[in-house]
Amino acid sequence: MRTATTIEASGLGSWTRQADFVVEAEKLGLDICWVAEAWGSDAPSALGYYAARTERMLLGSGVMQVGTRSPVALAQTAITLSNLSQGRFLLGLGPSGPQVMEGLHGVPFAHPLARVRETVEIVRQVLNGGKIDHSGEEYRIPLPGGDAVPMRLSMRAEHPVPVHLAALSPAMLKLTGEVADGWLGTSFVPEGSADAYFAHLDEGLARGGRSRADLDICQGAEVAFAADEEALRAMVAGRKKELAFSLGGMGSASTNFYNRAYSRQGWAEVAAEVRQRWQAGDREAAAALVTDDMVLATTLIGTESMVRERLRVWRDAGVDTVRLYPAGADLDARLDTLGRAIELVHEVGEKS
Repeated sequence: MRTATTIEASGLGSWTRQADFVVEAEKLGLDICWVAEAWGSDAPSALGYYAARTERMLLGSGVMQVGTRSPVALAQTAITLSNLSQGRFLLGLGPSGPQVMEGLHGVPFAHPLARVRETVEIVRQVLNGGKIDHSGEEYRIPLPGGDAVPMRLSMRAEHPVPVHLAALSPAMLKLTGEVADGWLGTSFVPEGSADAYFAHLDEGLARGGRSRADLDICQGAEVAFAADEEALRAMVAGRKKELAFSLGGMGSASTNFYNRAYSRQGWAEVAAEVRQRWQAGDREAAAALVTDDMVLATTLIGTESMVRERLRVWRDAGVDTVRLYPAGADLDARLDTLGRAIELVHEVGEKS
């Protein structure tokens, strides 16, 4: 298994400290650093800077929201970052949700599946160096009704640019299996992943005439090491409000893909009640509904032996790349956690 992490460029309270984290993570042996966008800093600016500060590690946009930039602009960014980094760039795309798309960017969230599919098709046209000619439901290039003719970029992609899709819904998972090079997943419970995730990915893979070997399964979770059972109980308790926010506060009043993902993995009643309490403003009651099992099943939190065993379960479930979110009060603590986790991933991978 490969190792990865996801950061926000403005995290750790300091741009320079976050850059230091990326540089040190590469020294620890990390394989991939994904840079998130969400509703914070943009990803490409930071990725260009990190490309200049690193030498070996792959760098990815994790993720850029489809619809906030034109597909050709996404492809231009991908080619630029790939060429600048000498082939170390991964293009991570996702549909986001209605709150970010409509509430922040002011663009419609409607038809996310068609928008993502057409974006990938157009990006691949651009990466292949041909003239861009697309007539779809969401995008028409050249725009019809005028004198414009198809164009190609004046620059070329010097290296392959893998496309990863962030997906949680069954329809988006099927599309990921059909057209993407990798899946960026979250809210992952390996014990329930066959029905909740892999059945849909496999259906898409079959539709595209592909197999699991053609898709990088990249799953993420917080990793934290507890010295003993008492410390573990405190860790789990501290994560319940964060999970309650994902279940109740993410997305819009009508759409929460995280809540739906947990519901498909056996917690439908709890997830619904957490969402109801959170939306009503009772955040403490919402967090109190989250069970210990919900936290432990979707994280890599525990004693070292517990984390090692969970990594084995992730490996056996089909995970190729483990995206680690290291816990820690400061930079040194996060790097210490990350280093220990990387060693465990390598250990588990070597014994596969």
